[in-house]
Amino acid sequence: MRITRYWAGISLLLLLSCMVWLTACGDKKSSNADSSQASANQTEDTAPLAQEVKEGDFVYRLVAETAEDHSADSVKLYAELEYAGDQDEVTITHAMSPFYFPMKETTRGYDISYMMDQPLITTTLRKGEPLREQYRASGGYSADQDPKDYIEFIKDFTANGFLPGRYEVNGFADFNLLVGDKSEPYKLSATVVFTVK
Repeated sequence: MRITRYWAGISLLLLLSCMVWLTACGDKKSSNADSSQASANQTEDTAPLAQEVKEGDFVYRLVAETAEDHSADSVKLYAELEYAGDQDEVTITHAMSPFYFPMKETTRGYDISYMMDQPLITTTLRKGEPLREQYRASGGYSADQDPKDYIEFIKDFTANGFLPGRYEVNGFADFNLLVGDKSEPYKLSATVVFTVK
């Protein structure tokens, strides 16, 4: 009887030891998977962020490039419009630019509008040669209606560019393709998200 209890105790102790060992190994694997995932995320964070959209014969790209340190002065935000159809070139009409860069600073929850003059401008796009425009800080506020914090943020943003925070840019290209004496409207949109530290 004593021997049976002895072996039962030893068996229980071995079973508990195995369970602790397996749990520790499982945690280590989980931890390694987490660190691999963190490495993948870090690589994604340092890579240029871009989205490309195609509609008909046009390709619209929205690109945000940031350095590894995500510093404000390293951000390059731009848009491209490319004609990829059968003709050598086409003519489009648009406002001051076909590109719009409205965005939201999601850390603070601030919308940053993108204002533009609205003349009618004609541009020729040659096949395979993208039209590119770099973003210039823009934004507006109502001194009577907007909170003081928001007004200060917009003033600082328009004077100095991107401030620390997370930005979601909902860019789009808005233009008309001229076909003979008619025009076909196009609006291609894309979104990129990046963080400034």
